[in-house]
Amino acid sequence: MPRVGAGAGAGAPVQIGLIETMRARDGRLPWLERHLARLEASLAALGAPEPPEDLADLVRFAVRPGDRVVRLQVTDGHAEISTRAVNAEQGIRVMVAHDVHHPYPHKTTRREQFARALANARRTGAHDAVLVTADGFVAEGTAWNLFWWENGDLCTPAAELGILSGLGRRRIMELTAVKEERVPVAALAGRSLFLVNAVRGIVEIAAFEGEPVRRDRRTAELSAGFWPD
Repeated sequence: MPRVGAGAGAGAPVQIGLIETMRARDGRLPWLERHLARLEASLAALGAPEPPEDLADLVRFAVRPGDRVVRLQVTDGHAEISTRAVNAEQGIRVMVAHDVHHPYPHKTTRREQFARALANARRTGAHDAVLVTADGFVAEGTAWNLFWWENGDLCTPAAELGILSGLGRRRIMELTAVKEERVPVAALAGRSLFLVNAVRGIVEIAAFEGEPVRRDRRTAELSAGFWPD
């Protein structure tokens, strides 16, 4: 796995792991194959060691009956698996992060920008934050992809901005047509907004930068078809 921090006076190299965070619903992992495919693609792109051959079985073994979040981390070919309860917060409040978004094409453990943005959001009473690029374009949330309704179109930040290609984002694009856009924060004013990831599914934003966000029935319709049978 890639390392950073090597060199004179830098101390011990810091290992970088790859993460997949997935939802177990009723004891099943509906998108396990998709998660493992993304993991394998990132491992290949980064030239990292392969995980154990029985990785899928190891993940399934960790799942218990009920709804849980399953976190898989692979570092230097070694897998660590943990589970936790699902956060069921709805109607969340979101702010714009002060931290500038840096490209995050692979889901690695180098998540400092997102950790800082989330911590700052919580200190101000918000649930989460959206990061913006150095050029002023809206990018992504701390663990989510962002979507908004613009008249008759559903829009999301363009992949070319260096955002993570989330599995939840891909699922939305399977369900309906989506326009990839490069927009400033001001373009979101008055729009109906929601966040999505492969753990929580679709979660509507109730307030953005302190202003109420109107709901859109189309979001509820997408949410109803988000999870596979």
